Formats: sequence, structure tokens, C-alpha cells
Amino acid sequence: MPLIHISMRAGKPAAYRQAIFDSLYRALRETLGVPEDDQFMTISEHDAANFRYGAAFGVMRSDDLVYIGITVFNTRTAEQKKALFRRIAELLGENPGIRPENVFVVISDAAKENWSVGHGLQQFV
Repeated sequence: MPLIHISMRAGKPAAYRQAIFDSLYRALRETLGVPEDDQFMTISEHDAANFRYGAAFGVMRSDDLVYIGITVFNTRTAEQKKALFRRIAELLGENPGIRPENVFVVISDAAKENWSVGHGLQQFV
């Protein structure tokens, strides 16, 4: 039940954005076993004045940088998360062609009791 927020510079075509969605969904299915049709994702686009990055950690990023925030149940192992990081970078490199240096991912764990996915109910407790 991941919830994904993607932030990027404005100006990419719809097909580029859809490729990001598709690649992330595929990575989640392959590495975390996310169920079919579990696609809760948003993209926020920002103009240059509202999108900042640097070369911290020795990574040379460009304006093609995408920030990807993924919130998941706190049941994922460190190995699953490492596999997800690798697979996201691989798939985004294939389509839409984002360099691995421009893939910035943060995973946030949330306990199952912190989720309500409809009807105001705690579905996972």
C-alpha cells in the first residue's frame, strides 16, 4: 500500500510523466510485491524558482532530478528497500531516460494503524 509523491521541474511532456508512474509501479511490484492496481501516486511540477538541488554527497545532479517520496507499511526489510532503490534507478533509466544521479528516493515507514484508505476506517489494524 505505498503512497508516492514525485516532485520534478515543470516542462516534461505527459508521456515522460506517465513513464515515471509506470516505472515506479513496476519497481514496486517486482521488489515489494505490491498488489496489482495498487497505484497511489502524484506528480508535482515546479518552475525553476521553486525547485532547488545541489551536489551534496558527491552526486552531480541536473534539472532532470526527480524527488520520490514513498510511504509504506513499516514491515519492509532493509534488503527490500535496497532492491527497490536499485530497481527504480534502473527502470527510470530505461524509460523515460533519467540518469541514476537524478533519482533521489526517500522511503518513510508508517505503522499499519496510521493508514485509512477510504470510508474513514482503519483498514489494516
